[in-house]
This record gives sequence, C-alpha cells and structure tokens, in this order.
Amino acid sequence: MQKGPVNKLINIVTLGCSKNTVDSEKLLRQITAGGYSVAYDPSAETADTVIINTCGFINDAKEESIDTILRYVKASREGRVRKLYVMGCLSERYRDALQQEIPEVDKYFGVNNMEEILQVLGTGTRRELLPERVLTGPSHYAYLKVSEGCDRKCSFCAIPLIRGKYISRPVDEIVKEAEILADNGVRELILIAQDLGYYGLDIYGKRELPRLVSQLLSIGSLEWIRLHYLYPAGFPSGVIDLMKNNPRICSYIDIPIQHISDRMLRIMKRSHGGKATRDLLHRIRRELPGAAVRTTLIAGHPGETEKDYNELRDFISEFRFDRLGVFAYSHEEGTYSGEKYIDDVPETVKESRVSELMAIQQSISSDLNGQKTGRVLKVIIDRREGDYFIGRTEHDSPEVDNEVLISTKDELVMGSFHDIMITGTTEFDLFGTPPENPS
Repeated sequence: MQKGPVNKLINIVTLGCSKNTVDSEKLLRQITAGGYSVAYDPSAETADTVIINTCGFINDAKEESIDTILRYVKASREGRVRKLYVMGCLSERYRDALQQEIPEVDKYFGVNNMEEILQVLGTGTRRELLPERVLTGPSHYAYLKVSEGCDRKCSFCAIPLIRGKYISRPVDEIVKEAEILADNGVRELILIAQDLGYYGLDIYGKRELPRLVSQLLSIGSLEWIRLHYLYPAGFPSGVIDLMKNNPRICSYIDIPIQHISDRMLRIMKRSHGGKATRDLLHRIRRELPGAAVRTTLIAGHPGETEKDYNELRDFISEFRFDRLGVFAYSHEEGTYSGEKYIDDVPETVKESRVSELMAIQQSISSDLNGQKTGRVLKVIIDRREGDYFIGRTEHDSPEVDNEVLISTKDELVMGSFHDIMITGTTEFDLFGTPPENPS
C-alpha cells in the first residue's frame, strides 16, 4: 500500500455537529496510519494540506463553512497552505455550486467519502483500523455514531437530503468500537444518531436500542452512557426501564419536540401530535423523576401564528424543561417547507420569539439550579480553567449544558469522578467543592 510522506502536516478543521467530529476522528486515524503528521486546529493557517469538514444544515452553519473555506483559500494564495480539500455536508449538498464559485479548492468531497479522500492523499484505506479513531477532544468522553441518515420527512429538515436514508450500524460493530474507546480511557460514551430510537429497525426489523445499550453496559470501564436525540414518535419504552435499573445510563433524555401546537406539528410533518407529546413527557417525568429532560424548539416556522407561538410559550413555562435550546426557523431549499411554503414570519418576529423563550428558560434554569444548593452530586472532571476545575453531572452533556465549577486545593484528574457539594448557582452554572474540603 502506498504510504503518505512522513512529516507532511495535514490539518483537519471540523465544523458543525458531533457527527462531523466522529467522521473527522476516523479520517485522522487513517491519515496517521498513512504516515502523515496531523493537526486538529481551526486557527492554524499553515499546513501542507488542510481538510475542512463542513456543515450545511442551516444558514448560519453554511455561512460559517463558507467563511472558513475562504479564509483558507487566502492562506493558500499566500503560500501558507499547499493543498486545500473540502468535505462534509456543505459540499455534499452544494458541490457543483462550490466548484463554480470557489474553484481555488483543490477538490470537494461529500459525506461518507473517506476512501476517496485517502486515495487522493495517496494512503489508501486500512480497513482493520476502521473501528479506531483519534479523539480530538478530552480523552475521557467520546461520541459514538450508531447510524447514518434519517427516514423521517420533517418538512424543515435537510438531513435526509444530505445524508440519505437511515442506515443502522450492526450491534457488534458498534460494541467493538466502544470497547476500543474504553480501552483507550473513555469513561463516558455518548450515543448519537439523527433518531436514536429508530436504531435497528432497518437491519433487524425492530427497534433495538435497548439491546444495543444492554450490550454496551457489559463494558465495565464505561461509567456513563448518554443517549442523544430520541424522537418523540416511536419512543423506545424499553429505554425507560433500562434507565430505571442501570445507574450507569445517564438520567438524561434528549427529546427534540420542535413544537407543541397540533397545527404546527402537522405543518412541520412531525409524526406526533401535541397530546401524544405531552403524554410522553409526563410519563418520562413520572417514571424517571430524577431525569433531566432536554429539548429543542423551532420558532417562526412558516405558518406559525401568535396563537401557535403562545401555546408553545405557555407549555414551556408549564412543563419546565431542565435543558432547552431554540432555533429561529431557517428556510432551506430542497426541503418541503422551503419548496411549498413562503417564509412568512419576519426575521424580527422569529428573533423576538427565540429571545422570549430563552428568557423563560433562563428563569426556569435559575430556579432548578438553585434547588441543587446543598446537594452532593457525582461529577466528571473535564478540564481546568484558572482557579476552577470544570466538570459536569450526569444531567449535562458536553458543550451544550450546565457545568460545575469546582474550587479545591486538591489536584483533580481529568476524566475522574468526584462527589461535589453544590455551594452556589447561576442560571447555567453550578459552583461546588468536595464535601471534605468546604470553603
């Protein structure tokens, strides 16, 4: 097999979601095996080769991807970068237009084109290394992608256009990758998919997330298993039972409802209604009373009236989600909404609705956090910043949720778990100290 030149530096710049991060990490492992030196530095503008893994999901993400490409085109013109390649969702979706508008890029690749990229680099694919990755974040947690694509037909979403139909990975393949991650020090495994609850339906004929999680629990060194993106319709009830009986599964449910108005859920082509959504959420609260429930919402989708919005706003105030994110609707070409509806909610109205919902959530989060004062919580240590060690509880996923700022004279090891007494809170942060070391 042809080997890449030793000491030639390739820098991979990753934009977008954790699924892109996993793709970049797998590519990095192949590249290092091919004899290249690698970097993972979005600020570095000097390298023999730069590969940009782009996001093309919504307008803001597309703009960030374009800006990044242009920044490296400039570096290439100035002789600081020899070869520039672009991969990922943006180039999957807009390859022809990008080639026409930014021809300075040496080659564009879409998603799932790792073998083509490696051929261009002259290394070939080492199939025995496909389960392996080079982690680009802290070594004690990792995202594990269990599937590609999505079979849902949500009117606003471009993911099926970009990544295709839902394709589950076999259980044994996922478990093997998890074992390798655990052997290399991963203590928290975060399962990701566009619709985690759909897992297995395409290859096993039934939803198999509970079976997959049960097998992952056999990896003894994994302390936490976290589940991301469980679609409300077809919610796998077996997961609730697993969480009740296995404290190593984080008591954390990420369930993006997007809206609560029946009218808007029909327009959005969601396969669940408002009542079914309410019933499921209240069931989760009833059966998993200690769980943190996270959701995401879209404000300003075409057709959203004041009445629809008010129903959503009132529900947010009533249910009091532990974690919540809100996006202003982005009109995406190729989607059902982008083709069939006029983007009729003014941007100022969208932003006003986003701001109001986040202000409500800020108040809710402040109140819920305040109730944790005086409690002792299990915390994983992620990093150190200044005078504080920064950690998370099982109710918090990396980068998107609350953090615990720990004051102690002890040296806490990254990836270790500690009982922390919560001594103070803000809207989105907790402060604490080890119980034996009060301050």
